[in-house]
Amino acid sequence: MTSTQAEIDRSQLGTLSVLAWIGDPAEGHKLPYLLAYTLGDGPGGREAGEAAARALLEGMGLPIGVEVADGTANPQKFGVKVLLADNQIALTLPGLNATCTAPDEWVEAANDGGQAYFLFATRAWPEAAPGKPVSAEQLKAFAGDEEVLTECAHCLVTVQSLQR
Repeated sequence: MTSTQAEIDRSQLGTLSVLAWIGDPAEGHKLPYLLAYTLGDGPGGREAGEAAARALLEGMGLPIGVEVADGTANPQKFGVKVLLADNQIALTLPGLNATCTAPDEWVEAANDGGQAYFLFATRAWPEAAPGKPVSAEQLKAFAGDEEVLTECAHCLVTVQSLQR
């Protein structure tokens, strides 16, 4: 095991959640967004979960900050995979899988453009637990926070679809 592999303890991530959204299509928003984050409920708590998220992203070679990695250039070799079947999204990263339900407008935009803007937050977001509704204001407060955005990995990813 290399030292990088030893530093990544995925169990410290705790619950990995994924949230899909799109801006108002009537206002010209056509790019679907996908946000992955930890709840910070792993065995080591929030700080250990955030450190594990950072180590995972760095281990994958994904830059943390405002640089956007282009996973659409060679999607077969890119470490982030997004699969869409009906309104279900399956997100796959090395050693991790998570799913979420996408709104219809997300599905339409992903099918039209074949890609999504993916963010993986290194900051925990315990308020956005699976099954608990997230309001537009809560999403904007978290995903629009400059500190959160500068501590995310940003990627453009291909959305593979099982649609007819």
